[in-house]
Amino acid sequence: MNVYRFNPLQDPRWTEFLLRHPKASIFHTPGWLGALWRTYGYEPVVFTTSAPNAQLQNGVLFCHVNSWLTGRRLVSLPFSDHCQPLLDGGGELQTVLEYLEQEARRERWKYVELRPLSDTEICDAGSRFIKGAKYGFHSIDLRPAPEAIYRGFHDSCVRRKIRKAEREQLLYEKGHTDELLKKFHYLLLLTRRRHQLPPQPMAWYRNLIECMGDELTIHVVSKDSAPVASIITLAYKNSLVYKYGCSDSRFNNLGGTPFLFWQAIGEAKRAGIEEFDLGRSGLEDPGLASFKGHLGGAESELNYYRYSTASPKDPSARRERSRLRQIFARMPDAIFTGVGRLLYRHMG
Repeated sequence: MNVYRFNPLQDPRWTEFLLRHPKASIFHTPGWLGALWRTYGYEPVVFTTSAPNAQLQNGVLFCHVNSWLTGRRLVSLPFSDHCQPLLDGGGELQTVLEYLEQEARRERWKYVELRPLSDTEICDAGSRFIKGAKYGFHSIDLRPAPEAIYRGFHDSCVRRKIRKAEREQLLYEKGHTDELLKKFHYLLLLTRRRHQLPPQPMAWYRNLIECMGDELTIHVVSKDSAPVASIITLAYKNSLVYKYGCSDSRFNNLGGTPFLFWQAIGEAKRAGIEEFDLGRSGLEDPGLASFKGHLGGAESELNYYRYSTASPKDPSARRERSRLRQIFARMPDAIFTGVGRLLYRHMG
C-alpha cells in the first residue's frame, strides 16, 4: 500500500470522513486544528493509504512542531489529551507507521509521537513505536438518568459541595462571550500561579472561540459578582470534553467547581450527549485523578507512543523544571504571562 499525505484544513474530505468515523473526536476537527495553526503555527498533516481524489477511508493526524528550542517533531496531537489513529489495525496501520519511521530518519525529526485513546491497534501493529508517557483517563457515562449520575458522585466531596453552592446561590453563566473569557482568564492566572506554571496565551483561547464557535462553552460561577470557578468544555457528536479548569482558592468552600460540573452535565444531557470525557491526569497529580473519580468517572490507562531518533532525555531535566517553577513563582504578572506567550509554541 502507498501512503499519501494532505493538509486537513484544505481538503474537504477530512470533515466528511470525521462525521462517518465512530472514533473521531473534537481533537481531530478543523476547529481545533485551526486554533493550533493560528496560535502556534503548527501545520496539520494527515497520512493515509487512500489515494488523492478517492473517498477517504482512513487517516492518522499529526502536527509539525518546528522549534529551535525543543526540536523538530511530529506530534499527534499537540496540547490534545488524545488523538486516535483513524484506521484499521494490521496492514493499514503497520504501513503508515513504517512510513513514518522512514520519514523521521529522512527529515531528521527528533521523534514522532502518537497519543491514542486506545492503544490495542498500535500494540498489534508490530512497529518500533515504544510506550512513553502514561496517564490516567476518566470518563462519565451520561446515558443513565440524571438522578443515577448524581448518586454516582462522592457524597462529601461532590454532592455536599453542590448543595452548598446552591444554598450560596452562586450565579451560573455559560457561553463564549468576551466577558466570560476575561473571567475565565482571571481565574486561570490565579490557578497557574498556584501551580507555578505560566498560563497559556490569551490568543489561544480567542482562537479556540473563533475556530470552534458553539462547540466551545465557557462555564463560570460567581459569588456577588466575583468569579469563583470556571471550566471550558468542547462538544462533538455524542461527547463532551472537559479541557480547562480554574478557580479562586479563597472561595473553595463554596463548592463552585463541583457545581460547575453538575451544571455542565445537565446541559449535556439536554443536548443528548452520551459521554463526558474528563481528560487525562498526570501520575504526579493524584488529587486531580481523585476528583474525577469522585465525579463518578470510570478510570482507564492512557499511553503515548514514540518513535525517536534522538538520545534519551537527560535525567536532570526534571530537576531543571523544578528550578524553573521556582523562578516562575517570583515573576510579576506581566512577565509571567509574557513567558507563556513565548514558551508554549515550543512545548506542543
